[in-house]
Amino acid sequence: AHFHYVLVPGAIFSIMAAVYYWLPKWCGNMYDERLGRLHFWLSFIGVNVTFFPQHFIGLAGMPRRIPDYALQFADWNMVSTVGAFLFGASQILFLFIVVRTVMGGKKATPEVWEGAQGLEWTVDSPPPYHTFSTPPEVK
Repeated sequence: AHFHYVLVPGAIFSIMAAVYYWLPKWCGNMYDERLGRLHFWLSFIGVNVTFFPQHFIGLAGMPRRIPDYALQFADWNMVSTVGAFLFGASQILFLFIVVRTVMGGKKATPEVWEGAQGLEWTVDSPPPYHTFSTPPEVK
């Protein structure tokens, strides 16, 4: 449980955060923040409902990597399964948000996020091809 509780959310939430951060720069459109928040909370709840009960199952003695398990573990496994389905369904919402943003929406400004620094935030969103005709000054 601990292994999956740490690695799965650590990897997947980092990827989702990167997509939300860069998506307006990639496609030139802003995503709906309300849907983004809904996606985060559904994912967060789904991950916790999936992996937290596995601690109880492990402490109760359920062995790993078996095709069938004793009925004493059925209830917590069902809770974990419901959480996994919630997490999976929230990723369908994530895909919807990404596709909807790519297709259109409120136009993003060059500096998408307040306080964004770096050369990538000085050009239009999405950046044009051959962005800099002369080498830019790096500060």
